[in-house]
Amino acid sequence: MKTIEKQKAVCPKCGAEYFGRPALSRTDGTTLICTDCGIKESLDSIGISKAEQDEILAVIHKHYNAE
Repeated sequence: MKTIEKQKAVCPKCGAEYFGRPALSRTDGTTLICTDCGIKESLDSIGISKAEQDEILAVIHKHYNAE
């Protein structure tokens, strides 16, 4: 298994700068994207609306940043 080091990068999907382990895009299986875009792609694949995706991400950010 290939190890991906944590590094500062810019997401090619949304343009956000992020630091940490990237997600692998479901669209092509090779592009590394930010975790938010990875979560959105995952939720989109099971039919979750964009509005609900934003709500889910807000909850994740709220609890993740609280630690």
